[in-house]
Amino acid sequence: MMRIEAFLRESPMFTVKRAARHFDALASEAFSVDDLGFMEGLLLAAIFFEAPRSIKPSLLADTFSTTRGNVSHAISSLEAKGLVQRKIDSSDARGYLLALKPAGKKSALRVIAAFDKMQQKFEQRVSKAALRNTLDVIRALESCNHNKILDRAESK
Repeated sequence: MMRIEAFLRESPMFTVKRAARHFDALASEAFSVDDLGFMEGLLLAAIFFEAPRSIKPSLLADTFSTTRGNVSHAISSLEAKGLVQRKIDSSDARGYLLALKPAGKKSALRVIAAFDKMQQKFEQRVSKAALRNTLDVIRALESCNHNKILDRAESK
């Protein structure tokens, strides 16, 4: 056993990062029928739930707390797979709106069903209350001011 393993068992950063890798793999497996990654699945679900209203990629990036570049890359992939289409925003020619194509709607329904199934499995495994408490703790850790954490670490 390596000495660092004791540190890693107590580290929320390592545990969350490891869990994120696990969830990415789980989502890839769940979405393999449509050859989608996690972000692509999220985008399809979001566009589906916003229909018939079109949605801007910048709003998706903000909603998912990711970069516009990550969203743009996923949109390009979904577009190449024939699942979404971009339309010029008539109110702002610099931007565009997203809409699902018929194949995208079918794929989105499969993605949503997979998300629901995963959620049910999580709730069965740890209970709804425990899952809710875990999410509260993760959000509290996420909201820690990174500058204060880094300042304390450097001053020691």
